[in-house]
Amino acid sequence: MLLTLTTTHSPATDLGYLLHKNPSRPQSFDLSFGKAHVFYPEATPERCTVALLVEVDPVGLVRNRRGPAGEGGALEQYVNDRPYAASSFLSVAIAEVFGSALSGHSKERPELVNTPIPLRVVFSALPCRGGEELLRKLFEPLGYSVSARRLPLDENFSDWGDSPYHRVELEARLPLQQLLSHLYVLVPVLDNDKHYWVGDDEVRKLLRHGEGWLALHPAREAITRRYLKHQRSLVDDALAQLADESEPDPDTAAEVHALEEEAIERNISLNEQRLGSVLAALKASGATRVLDLGCGEGRLLQALLKEKQFTEIIGVDVSHHALEIASDQLHYDRLPPMQKARLRLLHGSLIYRDERLAGFDAAAVVEVVEHLDAPRLAAFERVLFECANPKTIIITTPNREYNVKWETLPAGKLRHRDHRFEWTRAEFQAWANGVVSRFNYHVRFLPVGPEDAVVGSPAQMGVFELHPDS
Repeated sequence: MLLTLTTTHSPATDLGYLLHKNPSRPQSFDLSFGKAHVFYPEATPERCTVALLVEVDPVGLVRNRRGPAGEGGALEQYVNDRPYAASSFLSVAIAEVFGSALSGHSKERPELVNTPIPLRVVFSALPCRGGEELLRKLFEPLGYSVSARRLPLDENFSDWGDSPYHRVELEARLPLQQLLSHLYVLVPVLDNDKHYWVGDDEVRKLLRHGEGWLALHPAREAITRRYLKHQRSLVDDALAQLADESEPDPDTAAEVHALEEEAIERNISLNEQRLGSVLAALKASGATRVLDLGCGEGRLLQALLKEKQFTEIIGVDVSHHALEIASDQLHYDRLPPMQKARLRLLHGSLIYRDERLAGFDAAAVVEVVEHLDAPRLAAFERVLFECANPKTIIITTPNREYNVKWETLPAGKLRHRDHRFEWTRAEFQAWANGVVSRFNYHVRFLPVGPEDAVVGSPAQMGVFELHPDS
């Protein structure tokens, strides 16, 4: 079985440091079921590709009794797809050969471990027992672009039909550790089988390698069932732990967020100025159908409803509680029919593709991105700029440089405990320019709130506009 992994990160040869594998020489590793070979078909500063070739010895597996019991007839034990099709053996090879990268360790390039970089994965033969639809359901919510070509059973005998195997290409911009974790879990899920005993230890592996993404994946139940070979007690245990995963409760986080930031920013009425700036930018865009992504308690929605220009207004939030408050604040149940027809409140996550968000003129994302860690931010970029793809996107986020002006904020602290980061003006502009280079937008930047000559304004806004030829 063959897996290749390519990056165009500059310098691309940093891939060798992340994987702890020298591009200048091929290496081989003994595995319990065969051998793994690592080599680099290309390694330049502009582009670097590593290949992982796994040789499985099915005869040795049977003779040494390392295969699963009750596998079927005697012939099937010797003649099967293991030597060429990606399976749980590939996951084991990834863990053993690229173990340091999978664990997120890099002595030479520690700063790159959590940095999203462009990555392209190619499987020469990947089982998709569930078809291309399942393949997309597993990878697209995680921010991947998926290309798949179904392979025939035999190219010389077309009437035999297609096989369950696909040649698959996956592309995404995310940390290498995150990509390896996705592959480790999802390749056996696509195969819907494992070639070794599955017990309590597999639950621990699933939770460890699924940390940070599996609990919120829309197909988490299917992933869990297939990964654990449909063993009900193990599946129930894993799902219960995923439900209790230490993610911040969205309802509690939304409530605390509002209180903490309001307390810091109250003296300059920053929230009112921020909403006013966003509203002005939306009106200037000429948009009529507008999304408020991460709408919270609905303050921007209230302002949008007052403007006749906006004929369709959608508020989206991950917090049920916030949406209930928004509904109350907007007096949704008592709105006149014409007003009510303009407004909808939707429950949804901004890191998973959602067809309901496509086709709008504009989207506002007010004080949301700073709550996303690196993998979720990368997924959010794809969801918003590629999948929803509105003509205008308005994003606001705190300016960390201004934090020195808050007397109540200790030095070095962020404005809210759930913020994963707060960007300086240069950092926000670097992120935004990277986004527009990938998704065919252009961007301009505006200050929000009173502007200091040295540290700038307390908040910053990017207005992203789709290129006319898109």
